[in-house]
Amino acid sequence: MNTNTTVTAIESFIAQFDHGVINTSDVEGSLDAIFRDVQFQRLLVALAESPAFSPGLGRQFALANAVQGISACRMLRGSLNLTLQRYFELLAQLLRAFDRASGPSSPLHVWRLFSDELQAAEDICDIKLVVFATRLVTDADVREFYKSLAQRLEAETPHAVYPTSNYRESDGSVESTPDDQTIEAVMSVTTFATIKIVDRALSTEQSVLKDIYKSLGRCVCLVDQNVEQSYGSELEGYFRHHGIAFHKRVYRAMEVDKGIRTVEKMLGDFKALGVSRNEPVLIVGGGVLADTAGLACALYGRNTPYVMLATSIVSGIDAGPSPRTCCDGFGYKNLFGAYHPPVVSITDRFFFKTLHAGWLRHGIAEIIKMGVVKNAELFADLERGQSRLIETRFGTLNCAADDPIQALSQKILGGALRSYVAAEYDNLYETHQCRPHAYGHTWSPGFEIAAGLLHGHAVAICMGFGAYLSRRLQWISDAEFHRILKLMSGFGLSLWHDVLDDSQMLWKSQQTVTQKRGQNLVAPLPKGGIGHCGYLNELPQAELFSALREYKALCKTYPREGRGIEPLCSDVGLEDPSTVSTETAHA
Repeated sequence: MNTNTTVTAIESFIAQFDHGVINTSDVEGSLDAIFRDVQFQRLLVALAESPAFSPGLGRQFALANAVQGISACRMLRGSLNLTLQRYFELLAQLLRAFDRASGPSSPLHVWRLFSDELQAAEDICDIKLVVFATRLVTDADVREFYKSLAQRLEAETPHAVYPTSNYRESDGSVESTPDDQTIEAVMSVTTFATIKIVDRALSTEQSVLKDIYKSLGRCVCLVDQNVEQSYGSELEGYFRHHGIAFHKRVYRAMEVDKGIRTVEKMLGDFKALGVSRNEPVLIVGGGVLADTAGLACALYGRNTPYVMLATSIVSGIDAGPSPRTCCDGFGYKNLFGAYHPPVVSITDRFFFKTLHAGWLRHGIAEIIKMGVVKNAELFADLERGQSRLIETRFGTLNCAADDPIQALSQKILGGALRSYVAAEYDNLYETHQCRPHAYGHTWSPGFEIAAGLLHGHAVAICMGFGAYLSRRLQWISDAEFHRILKLMSGFGLSLWHDVLDDSQMLWKSQQTVTQKRGQNLVAPLPKGGIGHCGYLNELPQAELFSALREYKALCKTYPREGRGIEPLCSDVGLEDPSTVSTETAHA
């Protein structure tokens, strides 16, 4: 089935289905009538056979102005395996995306009401759709139709009948010599993710988490210790309000905790709680928890989905939606890892209002990164926002509802996420190194821990030095170079730290990253103007050293001689990773 057919089938169902057969006071009778309806049968088949993971499907939904329904459509590809409550919950989400009238007066609103009533019908809500359709529907001919459908899909589209995960599909092909002594195989895996910006995600009026976990019956949650202190009771209250069992495990998540022992403890918690491979774990926290808990999910059962509720700026626009999960090892940052993106990533700026200004500042570095090499409009928006973004915590503190910083904050977060995801997900497994989002991450891994710097400040230093190399190569103008440095300095980010005086450390970092990048330096730098990216692949030792000396002299002309405001982990209440080892932290 092509993507046009999928959207057409949905729109035909909306136009032709007799919504009068749905009686919310008679759930079982309504189910029987729905399953006997030819329009419903056609829609179910269309969704089960849809090319759910194809780019074309997304484009057709966008043309229909129904992007909000893409995720539900992809999940409904596994229709026969879903419980009744999960199926009709997803169907309600899908139809809501196509609902032009919306609200209680819309005929399609009945699906949301019916889904809610079905969830309350404990005797039938957990029956799988295929069981109800083939055994409990009153019409024998209809039961036979569903039995034949299940048999056909088992052979042709097994993902629709027996999926291990509704978030992924795989394919492959095999060729061999006549004697089968040489076999060549090609394998592919396709996955999907939903990225959302949501205000006040823990308000009981907000349904994004309820829609994920209500039909699953429970939520297994890993939460950052600092987040627990501020939002733990609110988290528990949200799930209690919606009648969802909540199993919470609290982890300290500082940089020194980012080791394999933390990951092992998480794996033990998953085993004790009996987490299944189609049950998304909820991760609530910042960048360190996103990395370590995401890695634990990748390892547990080789593929356990997770939902990321980001509580910091770094996790909100970078580490949260990132497919790169990791932990430190043997003194090196992010030595162990796996490519395992969250199935849903939620950025809620209202978590920012309790953040120390230093935390927000260091997170903004990751937004600047995308503006410099990917999105000139985003860069200009950051110039407009400047210190007000920090003062108001992205419009969540000490500002009126109609303050322009509100809309600007949302626009900046959306632009940063779209730019980051477009760059990151286009190269999910890092099979090539033309990665613009690695700007600021070429030399910084070599000095970040040694200097005890916050990650954002280390990245900012590396971005500033990289911009200087671009100017030196005449890839950007002098004016563009100073715009970049002025923006970072204006936010209080570091342009320089004396750790860079150890030029041998920088050379060693360059050699290490060259090994990591397939024997290429391929350092992403601004080229052709702000918002555009090029790659530097050669920087001899002598040129590196001379560029460092020149860059240091230039930084002295900037406020604070290029030094950042509260640049160290210890400045914002974190243990200094240069003096506290991961092993000690877990002892």
